[in-house]
Amino acid sequence: MTDARPPAGGAATVGNVTEVAADGQPVTAAASRRGNAVPEPQVTTMFDSIAPVYDRMNTLMTAGLDGRWRRSAVRAARLSRGGSALDVACGTGKLTVALAGAVGPEGRVLGVDLSPAMLDQARLAFGELVGVEFRVGNALALPVADQSFDAATIAFGLRNLSSFEDGFREMARVVRSGGRVVCLELSVPRPRLAARVYEGTFRLMAPVVGTLFRRRTAYRYLPHSLDGFPAAEEIAATMRRVGLRDVSFRRLALGAVALHVGTVA
Repeated sequence: MTDARPPAGGAATVGNVTEVAADGQPVTAAASRRGNAVPEPQVTTMFDSIAPVYDRMNTLMTAGLDGRWRRSAVRAARLSRGGSALDVACGTGKLTVALAGAVGPEGRVLGVDLSPAMLDQARLAFGELVGVEFRVGNALALPVADQSFDAATIAFGLRNLSSFEDGFREMARVVRSGGRVVCLELSVPRPRLAARVYEGTFRLMAPVVGTLFRRRTAYRYLPHSLDGFPAAEEIAATMRRVGLRDVSFRRLALGAVALHVGTVA
């Protein structure tokens, strides 16, 4: 979870964008939004309310695959022992701690999130780990100096930002030259039929799972957070606009998840 301030006038959209996918084929994406229009306090309150059950619900909704996806994100960051990483929208700290495993006890990892309750869960589980820190912070105004880290990551938090481009710009700002910016996020499968099946299933499953944990109202937000969300090709284009180079992505889970990587110039 992280910043969700709406841009003036509500959610902005962009016109059709033609990109080249990893397979070399041109892809024209429908108009999509540039950020989340849900007010930041509302999103923060929602994530505060689901913090105690967040990890269990994620494991259930992803059939346990979320751990595998996080490991892929850690590998994409290409961290070395003794290195440093910033985990944006860190939530309960699962990816933060996975990054800490890559840099070792001599390294440094900072997890930043706007939800105090999510950070409470992170500190409860991982607060005593050497080299790991959790801090309240805004993804669009990260509380760290320029070029402070070897890599910056965001997992399943980009769609909560009020500006996707500004989020990537901030991540690029805090990473040294040659370091990596990694984004792991939900996506929509490319075949139209598969996309419709996926979206329909997600819209039905999230509230049902939320009901099991007595969080139905909060989990109605999650399917809608994908409404108008940019395609993987558009996310890659956004990363390039903020100056990241060698941007690439790959689809996971039959296209339901996308892993983007860019290098800071």
